[in-house]
Formats: sequence, C-alpha cells, structure tokens
Amino acid sequence: MDKIIDINPESAVELLGFQNNNINMLTHIFPKLKIVVRGNEIKVSGADEEVEEFEKRILLLERHIDEFGKLTETDIINITAMEDDSFYALNSVDANVIVHGREGKIIKAITPNQKRLVESAENNDMVFVVGPAGTGKTYTAVALAVKALKNKQIRRIILTRPAVEAGENLGFLPGDLRDKLDPYLQPLYDALWDMMPMQKLMTLMEDKVIEIAPLAFMRGRTLDNAYVILDEAQNATSAQLKMFLTRMGKNAKFFITGDITQIDLPKNQQSGLILADRILSGVKGIDFIYMDNKDVVRHHLVTKIITRYEAYENEVEEAIRKRREAREAAKQSETSENAI
Repeated sequence: MDKIIDINPESAVELLGFQNNNINMLTHIFPKLKIVVRGNEIKVSGADEEVEEFEKRILLLERHIDEFGKLTETDIINITAMEDDSFYALNSVDANVIVHGREGKIIKAITPNQKRLVESAENNDMVFVVGPAGTGKTYTAVALAVKALKNKQIRRIILTRPAVEAGENLGFLPGDLRDKLDPYLQPLYDALWDMMPMQKLMTLMEDKVIEIAPLAFMRGRTLDNAYVILDEAQNATSAQLKMFLTRMGKNAKFFITGDITQIDLPKNQQSGLILADRILSGVKGIDFIYMDNKDVVRHHLVTKIITRYEAYENEVEEAIRKRREAREAAKQSETSENAI
C-alpha cells in the first residue's frame, strides 16, 4: 500500500525536526515502512495495517504540536508507544489549563476571578472584564481565543484597541500609520507571542486568521465565526463601544476588557465601558467579571502600587465630598439668615 500524507504547513518544521531528525526516528520505530518526505508531504509504503498505524501516529504528533507548540524525542516515543489518545488524557489533568504556549508553556487560570472568566466564556457570548492592571484580563481572553482557534471552534481571532493617547501625541510619532499604531497594539502581540511559535503566528496573521487592528477599523464590519477582543475599553466612547458591540455576527464571542481607573479620554467624554455597565448589566448572554487587587499576577509591587493609589483617590474623593457638603451647608445658612 502506498499513501501520501499531507502535513499541516504550520507544524511541518516541528514535525519533521532539524535535518529530518524526527522522521529518521520514525523510520527506526516503523522499520517495515518506506518513508519519503517531499515538502509538506510524507509518502509511506508498506503493509496496509502498518501504513494506517503510521498515519494515525502522524495525526497524533501534529495534534501534540498544535496543543503544546513543540515535539521532543520523548514525545515521539510516548505517542508512538501508547494507544490512541491515552497520552493526552495523561497530559490534561489540570482543568485550569487553558492552552499550552510556546515551548510547552502552561497557560492557565490562576486566580478565582480568572477561573470565573473561563467559566463565563463557556456560558456567555459576550463578557465584560473590568479590573486594574496586571490581573490577566486580556491575557486570559487571548488564551481562550487561541484555544478556540486550535480546537477549530472559530475561524479567526480579532484583537482591537482604541488608539487613545496616554499623555503622548500620536501625530508626532515617527513612521506611517501602522508604525504609529503598533505601539498601542504591542500588548496584544506580546500575549500572542507567548502562546504560539513565531512562524505560525506570522503565517496566521498574513492569512488574516489573526487580525490586530485599531477600534476605528471595525466600523461597518460583521464579525462572524470569531473570537473578538476589545482591549483598553475604558478609552472607548459610548458611541465607539456601541459601534463595536453591534459588529457581533454568528458564532462569535466578544470579550471587552478595561480598567476604569486608567481612563485617558478627554474630561468632557464619558467612558463607554462605565456606561455599558449600567445599560447592559443583567442582559442574558452578557456577563460582567470584576477583578480586583487579589487577581494581580504581575510583580508583587504592582498590588501595593494599586492599593496605595486607590487609597489616595478615596482620600481625594472624601475631601471633595466634605468641601461640597460644607458649601451646601453655608448656602443653606445664608438662605436662612436672609429669610429672617
């Protein structure tokens, strides 16, 4: 029996190995087969049962690469020796694991609210995630999107942010429009680079399977069969957020993440994220996850910084409240004296 097995181009380099070392290893494991590699094809010849078994193992090896991002000699031995999917059963014990990133990095929900976000994504098509910096809002959402893409539940991932200046002037940045906008989108690139090999990521971006674009570029589109993440949503106006939310198409999941303590909009514009909380809370299919200092997964100083800033802001608000009450009391006293 002769058979040609097509290799997924995205996993070909890892599957074949450096100088075809992995294929040479498979040749020793299946000594009765003649195995020849031509580009992204493997031609295999031999007895029917042997060929079918070899094809099954190749599919399992590709599945392993897709899930873990790498393939070692130990992986090849385990996958070719074990029956069917038992290897994956052994490696899927931790229910909190969302996806395996580059070089097998385990990406999972760590804090209670991150776990709640994962559960909410299973039961709701639109999830708002509000919380301070470093709580894993965007990172967890991106991990869920990558998992859905790997499992072929969706066809594409769309990541977007409002290009709002945080003290800097966008117009004075060097380069063309893409050069000016890329710094605003860099955190989204960083998250993706953690979760898949660079070559695969670049291929997916070139094919528009993964798209990263400013919020303004979403206007007029219908987003079907996609995981769509709006990051830094506190910097979207109410009109912008409404525009974004109404892009939702069939078989789509929307994640809206933001930190309402870091709004960079002009003082005369209200954050659409704050207004959405008031308008959409309680709508079936839409959930709101609120993260706090306990969910911070960055350096331990980040939690202390957030706590101190919150305390300072509370003191300022309290001082403003007392001054307002004092002014109102003075006005009432003046009114009473004039009446007398």
